Amino acid sequence: MGKLTNMPRLVIAAPQGRSGKTTISVGLMSGLTAKGFTVQPFKKGPDYIDPSWLTMVTGRQCCNLDSFMMGREALQQSFLKYARSADISIVEGAMGIFDGVDLAGSGSTGEVAKAINAPVILVVDTTRMTRSVAAMVMGFQHFDPDLVIAGVILNNVARPRHESMLRSSVEHYCGIPVLGAMPKNNALKIPNRHLGLIPANETASLHAVLEEVKTTAIKHLDLEKLVEIARSAPPVLVNDEIKSGKETYKLHSRKEKPVIGIFKDQSFTFYYRENLEALEGAGAELLYIDSLNDPELPDVDALYIGGGFPELFAAELEKNKSLRGAVKAKVEENLPVYAECGGLMYLGRSLIWRDQTYQMCGVLPFDVIMSDKPQGHGYVELEVSGENPYFNVGEVIRGHEFHHSRLINLEPGQAGVAYNVKRGTGMGDGIDGLVYKNVMASYTHLHAVSVPQWARNLVSQAENYRMRSSQLEEKAVLAETA
Repeated sequence: MGKLTNMPRLVIAAPQGRSGKTTISVGLMSGLTAKGFTVQPFKKGPDYIDPSWLTMVTGRQCCNLDSFMMGREALQQSFLKYARSADISIVEGAMGIFDGVDLAGSGSTGEVAKAINAPVILVVDTTRMTRSVAAMVMGFQHFDPDLVIAGVILNNVARPRHESMLRSSVEHYCGIPVLGAMPKNNALKIPNRHLGLIPANETASLHAVLEEVKTTAIKHLDLEKLVEIARSAPPVLVNDEIKSGKETYKLHSRKEKPVIGIFKDQSFTFYYRENLEALEGAGAELLYIDSLNDPELPDVDALYIGGGFPELFAAELEKNKSLRGAVKAKVEENLPVYAECGGLMYLGRSLIWRDQTYQMCGVLPFDVIMSDKPQGHGYVELEVSGENPYFNVGEVIRGHEFHHSRLINLEPGQAGVAYNVKRGTGMGDGIDGLVYKNVMASYTHLHAVSVPQWARNLVSQAENYRMRSSQLEEKAVLAETA
């Protein structure tokens, strides 16, 4: 059974990308947090970098909502799970509000807003426009009558007279309130990196930017009215079995949990909260490893190496020869390893960036070369084509990719191919993913809500490895005492 529960919520959307959604979202969430609200941040889509900012300013881990990867029902359940303990939930959209993967707008911010029945606040970059802003907003109001655009935030407003003309145009012609007008100010811009915005954990020197964004938002946004609109969202039916975090997964009964090592540091930062919780929920203990500074591999039963920016720390990764050697040695002993994108790069022979070659683990038979332009970007659909430790042949998996690297000097026959690419780029030539012993590595990032068997199977492989290792140790002890 379930009960109707009020969950104040908003979606921050825009007519197009680079309208200022992240700046507005950071300002709104940090402003409300400063006023004592418990704010649960969400990010529409598969992005890792924007969520790091939203996590930083709210003190709560941001979660991704992606209807392409998750599907509507799983997305709704994920939203309810994390939103229920907050005073207000705010979803930062992606690209333009109606931009999706097809003509119907599948996977768009608008689709997510409708899935969670949330009012939308439209952020409009008002550079070089006045009355025309009303025509733009009216177009978005009428494009999808099922979507509730409850208000507008004006961004990059030049001066008070500009704001007055914009505000009166929207409110007169569109019949919805203007909920703020953020001034044009270069000090409010969060710098970009080649994969998007810079991750929050790499910007200690830029805390002043976040403080400026918060102060400006408190001054220029109508926070009280925004909360009122969020509270006007209709109540949602919450089932009793929807818990928070890892409680949603059934734990295996065992005396000792298998330990999964997670490479998590400046090089490897791209992990979905739900993925880590899914591993814990499936019965694993997580142990975090610093690929730059830890000289040895701790006693683990599997490794999960996510994405990130290994090229920026290639010299440091190369310098940590003992850890690279330990990873390779354990792979030869059949340690289960699952790696994505940056993790794939780390497992190769070498990484070439800016005419410098850096040695990596040498587990997989290829070299990696960086490019200034994206080599793969967008959603991915894969069909499992090769035997591997984690998925059944024939399964279809959805994920996403965003990489500026490509593989070169790949030696055919030295590793198996995991996937046929039905949508996306992968490693090129219609394939993605390499399999060697118990290693599986690909350019594709997976989300545990979309692919629930991934966590169960990785933990199962870790459990098997732990049992085999224990048996070998027992045999060794018996041999010594014989």
